[in-house]
Amino acid sequence: MSDQIISQEGYEKLKKELDDRTSIKRLEIAERIEAAKELGDLSENAEYAEAKDEQAFNDGRICELMALLKNVTVVQKNGDKNKVSLGSCVTAKSDGKIKEFILVSFNEANPGEGKISNESPLGVAFLGRKKGDKITVNTPRGPVVYEIIEIK
Repeated sequence: MSDQIISQEGYEKLKKELDDRTSIKRLEIAERIEAAKELGDLSENAEYAEAKDEQAFNDGRICELMALLKNVTVVQKNGDKNKVSLGSCVTAKSDGKIKEFILVSFNEANPGEGKISNESPLGVAFLGRKKGDKITVNTPRGPVVYEIIEIK
């Protein structure tokens, strides 16, 4: 896995999920497994099977989070309002419409809220650009041209 860049907020979000899964979630699942064992025959015990599946999923996610946290580079928001970087709020015009985007790390992306990943085609196209720059992004519907109006 290659290093991915992530904001401090994104890093904290992953770290909190890891902490929750290792302390709270593991304990809850262990309690469910114990309660299911008390119900008797484990070969036909749906509660037990379900809890064991959840335990396997949780442990897999813990391993994934640990590897991810080990292989990310935390970057601070660049205070430079002249160039788009992680954390920048970009106002851009496309097809006569003005839209706002916030460039975030991969685990914070939420296109519905205008939060786009720095690894998405649009995020990659915006990175390092300046006010007034026109960029073309290839989308499933064809190329779309954006003009950067403002960087906050």
